[in-house]
Amino acid sequence: MMTDAKSRPANGTPGSLRVRLARAAGATAAVLLLATAGGGAWFYWHIDHNISTFDAGGIAPSRPPVAHPAPGGGQPVNVLLLGSDSRDNGNDSLGGGDLGVGHSDTAILLHIYGDHRHAVGVSIPRDTLVTIPPCKLPDGRWTTAHANQMFNSAFTVGEFPQGNPACTQNTVEALTGLRVDHTVVVDFKGFAAMTDAVHGVDVCVPGDVDSYGIKLTKGRQSLSGQQALDYVRARHGFGDGSDIGRMKRQQAFVSSLVKKVQGEGLNPATLLPLADAATKSLTVDPELGTAMKLADFAQSLQNIKLKDLNFVTVPWRYSGERVALVHPDAEQLWNLLRQDKTLDGRSTGQTGAAASSSTTPSAGPSASPSASAPATAATTADLPVTVVNGSGSGGIARQAADALKAKGYQNVSLGPDADGRDTTLLKYAPDQQGAAQQLAQYFPGATLRADSSADGITVTLGRDYNPAAAPSALPTTIPTTITENTRAADSDLCSDLSFG
Repeated sequence: MMTDAKSRPANGTPGSLRVRLARAAGATAAVLLLATAGGGAWFYWHIDHNISTFDAGGIAPSRPPVAHPAPGGGQPVNVLLLGSDSRDNGNDSLGGGDLGVGHSDTAILLHIYGDHRHAVGVSIPRDTLVTIPPCKLPDGRWTTAHANQMFNSAFTVGEFPQGNPACTQNTVEALTGLRVDHTVVVDFKGFAAMTDAVHGVDVCVPGDVDSYGIKLTKGRQSLSGQQALDYVRARHGFGDGSDIGRMKRQQAFVSSLVKKVQGEGLNPATLLPLADAATKSLTVDPELGTAMKLADFAQSLQNIKLKDLNFVTVPWRYSGERVALVHPDAEQLWNLLRQDKTLDGRSTGQTGAAASSSTTPSAGPSASPSASAPATAATTADLPVTVVNGSGSGGIARQAADALKAKGYQNVSLGPDADGRDTTLLKYAPDQQGAAQQLAQYFPGATLRADSSADGITVTLGRDYNPAAAPSALPTTIPTTITENTRAADSDLCSDLSFG
């Protein structure tokens, strides 16, 4: 699954590349440190041999489309940042636990806006219940889709020694309808070494912690190495001990690290050891698999300032001991990113009167029958939708199909009537989970089910379907599940650190 990139002789690297790498290092720290709240400046001219890549053959053949360039701007980019808790390769001395395949216990989808001056990191709770789509196994076979699985278990599919980043990427693309352009994995060692390389990161510990071998003292302080790792990993002793609270600290930690690296400037004495330390425990997709590729990508991010970086936790709720996404709020979030809109519904760079006219996002199919639907992965006119009447009421399928067409779904057909059912059911192909979730917002209370034999999405109407109330448009305001779970990177260290 994992391959090592070929190393380049140190004396064969052009001096101009050294300069580009050093200049890009600060911006890279701003994004890669998001993985386990870890990452950092990726490389230096001699570190090609540090970089490991995963097999791109495991990435699903059916994927969301590449994002269109933003109006008047560049290409939006989505980077999936994963923190592996694998105890192999010396990580057991830092994290404890059993050796073997780890989980992606930290996952942040970083959306870099088309202007390449703004970015938002979306935290996905590890225990979120999702459908894991087909993923490639070590023997070349592909699994079938599995519903109601914990999100972080996608990383373990196939039990590859260093995890299965491609499967997690497939899961995120199916969930969001966003194309993931790059995936980056960082392990314990990479994170600890990186914090040592920058001589510590300022944090705020909300309370004394002495639990599960982790000891931290309340207050503002600088942490590095093992203590910094403990700070971003610990759950017990903070708030209600949940993963949600841990994500808040990770977001604050990354913000603090970005602030330190940007504040110290592009000092090679700090940044180059940071690059070397980070890349030794870094696994990336093949498109980022050499120092030259990383340099080109990192250089495109160096204009993202602390004030223009935000974090948000995907809208969620508890489902027993697990986490479920809140609908349609999660779809609104994904739709904002698909349209390259900020979390308040604006295009980047909008101010004043221009912004005020855009604060209501166009989330999902148009609310007006005469308006055209946005060409996103989840609402394209080519998406095949079959409507089946299982309600027992005559003519109701035709009404639902006509309503969907008015919302922008043009490839809608009627299927033969089904046996009566109480609850509306949406069956979808595993690679269309995001599209199915967006469509489900028009059928409140509907059940979603992945089906590997499905061709498009089939909506079987149940007796719960009310043609007078649905399909309805998405809410016209940003839900509180987004606004109240957003953290600006320049927030105070101690602000909103504990959940519960």
